Amino acid sequence: MSLFTEPRRFPLDPPRHRGWLEVICGSMFSGKTEELIRRLTRARIARQRVEIFKPALDTRYHAQDVVSHNHTSIRSTPVQLPSEILLLAGGGTDVVGIDEAQFFDESLVDVCRQLADGGTRVIVAGLDMDFRGRPFGPMPALLATAEFVTKVHAVCVCCGELAAYSYRTVPSASQVLLGETEAYEARCRPCFLAGEAAQPLRDPARQGAAGR
Repeated sequence: MSLFTEPRRFPLDPPRHRGWLEVICGSMFSGKTEELIRRLTRARIARQRVEIFKPALDTRYHAQDVVSHNHTSIRSTPVQLPSEILLLAGGGTDVVGIDEAQFFDESLVDVCRQLADGGTRVIVAGLDMDFRGRPFGPMPALLATAEFVTKVHAVCVCCGELAAYSYRTVPSASQVLLGETEAYEARCRPCFLAGEAAQPLRDPARQGAAGR
């Protein structure tokens, strides 16, 4: 399979349509960003023109760099809105990488489509589910429209099985809560459900309903 080979483009090569969308998804601590960095690094080694973006709100490790939990990093451009990616990627970009895609709004789907339609290889990484186990932001639509999907798994901190859920350990009902091991654990389905059953209600609307 030649999906992740990065052939050089020679000036005399006939123009070919190379655009497509790859999505790397999974829970927290599953290696999504690590895999994104690996693919982008390979593209650079192949002398392809690479642009990398992340949401400006994600400053957990670095204001500009995309940084994995294992502290491998690659320089990126923080943006507030997906529309900025189209402006900043510019013409002639071979590969566009986007990290933490779940934090963007739904317009990211159309941005990725336009880039891929124009011949750019687009690689997106993000959480497919939020802390409640529900589809997160634009990720469902990106998964549906991608040519290639890679789902990576973490290790459940409770039992050691494959983990696909990001379990929040702090009392907050906000869908977006930046944090690391102090606020989240990777869990398998049974351990995630057990934790949810044991947690106090964190949603004010649910708390009100329970009190009636």
